[in-house]
Amino acid sequence: MNKEITQNGLWTNNVALVQLLGLCPLLAVTSTTINGVGLGLATMVTLILSNTLVSLIRGFVRNEVRLPVFVLIIACVVTVIELLMQAFFYDLFLVLGIFIPLIVTNCAIIGRAEGFASRNPVGASALDGFMMGLGFLAVLALLGAMREVIGSGTLLANADLMFGESAKAFTITFNKDYSGFLLAILPPGAFFGLAILIAVKNALELKAKGKAAVVGVSLKAEPA
Repeated sequence: MNKEITQNGLWTNNVALVQLLGLCPLLAVTSTTINGVGLGLATMVTLILSNTLVSLIRGFVRNEVRLPVFVLIIACVVTVIELLMQAFFYDLFLVLGIFIPLIVTNCAIIGRAEGFASRNPVGASALDGFMMGLGFLAVLALLGAMREVIGSGTLLANADLMFGESAKAFTITFNKDYSGFLLAILPPGAFFGLAILIAVKNALELKAKGKAAVVGVSLKAEPA
């Protein structure tokens, strides 16, 4: 079961590439890698904690009120994360802005609480939250890296917002004379970037299915 949960979260049922949920923050904040990682980590922690708490109380909540209770749990978790970010990552919190509290409205989180955590034990629910969050984080980071490299010619710019002043040395500049490609940083660039990621994923899956079909045919053709 753990293998299936891991595969679903990272690839087969990826929140961003397959379910296409949480696209508003995904497209809005991924102008840089660090922005994507920051929001992705906040979302992943929310998924882990909310899934765990929902699984813990699933036997005590009546069906008539379960959705309001789940939303309340998610809102409490997000509020704690928001306060912690204000305390320890204030500059990054200012950059991400309204998209931190809007995690509460992310359909992927309430979907995992209702569709998985409310029906499974704590361990499996926590793992599901971690893997779904990790898959979402990976897409945010990758999309942010693509847009940053193409749009600004840099990678890991503003890393100090998350890792402190010493992280300014993490920034990679590929070409100092590169004037940038504005479209990649603007909202349309996010749509193009996400479309490319989805197309690549679909192509890889089709290729894998083709290889599996060839192997299946070869095995059937072998003499007994």
